[in-house]
Amino acid sequence: MTKVKLTVNNNGSLKVDGEFEIVDAQGNVYGLEGRTVVSICRCGLSANKPFCDGSHKGHFEHNAVAFDLPPKKV
Repeated sequence: MTKVKLTVNNNGSLKVDGEFEIVDAQGNVYGLEGRTVVSICRCGLSANKPFCDGSHKGHFEHNAVAFDLPPKKV
């Protein structure tokens, strides 16, 4: 299985790159028309949710800096 890469963009979307499928809350698959890279909205302003349409420009600020989560609770 190929590893999917998810990139948190500064002041923008989540970029998904690799072989993946995206489903809605009912399990229905979005038709990605063969795309292996998409951007997911995280600002809530896109008219094309869950996909990014660039509406965040100038309206969303977040500097993406990686950090370690605390250990999983068991």
